[in-house]
Amino acid sequence: MDRDRFEALVEEALADLPPPFAARLENIGVEVRARPSLRTLREMGLGREDTLLGLYQGVPHPERTHDYGNVMPDRIIIYREPILDEAEMVVEEEGGDYEDAICRVVRETVLHEIGHHFGLSDDDLERLEYD
Repeated sequence: MDRDRFEALVEEALADLPPPFAARLENIGVEVRARPSLRTLREMGLGREDTLLGLYQGVPHPERTHDYGNVMPDRIIIYREPILDEAEMVVEEEGGDYEDAICRVVRETVLHEIGHHFGLSDDDLERLEYD
């Protein structure tokens, strides 16, 4: 899948956010990169062979105080190549269409990183996925 189509899927996932979340998204940028750098992986405590699909950088809503302002925008980075690899594994394990799998992994990744923006931990997000 080419970069333009992949970026369109990220935009679609953002446009499909539930209204209560979409209404509270402010001062946040979303970008697509090919893959995380080795430095980013190290900073996250991950190795070269580990997978990172997305990354939230910023101050989560619950940690913002009354004087929060005049700060750089929060940022969500979505990593294209690891998501494509993950979608390929999904198809191998579950069957189905590769593009559908990409759409699903993109959506899950965007929602996961938006969850961090709103202060949800990885454990919180995992519980929500399986409830």
